[in-house]
Amino acid sequence: METPRKILVIEDEPSLAKLITRVLQEEGFSVGVAKDGEQGLIAALASPPSIAIIDVGLPTIDGFTVCKELRTRGLDIPVIMLTARDSIPDRVTGLDAGADDYIVKPFAFDELL
Repeated sequence: METPRKILVIEDEPSLAKLITRVLQEEGFSVGVAKDGEQGLIAALASPPSIAIIDVGLPTIDGFTVCKELRTRGLDIPVIMLTARDSIPDRVTGLDAGADDYIVKPFAFDELL
């Protein structure tokens, strides 16, 4: 049996984190959740996931900084920013920080998958 790919979700809204986790698990992924930027960064560095889904507006360390720090420390995993911040400057900041994609909330799960 193939080991499921591990996804780290860094999201501070508990109900959204739970929903994302459930949908990803139904698709066969192993999911870890961190509720703030500091926990997410520690989790990603301790046990690198196959992909990280990161909110921007996080407590302790914002998602842009988390993404930039992952890249600075050599973690070259795909990163999806998943955020309500929809301005062009925010999108550019996210991509410049090293994100591979930038999805704006509300979103369709088909788009995320």
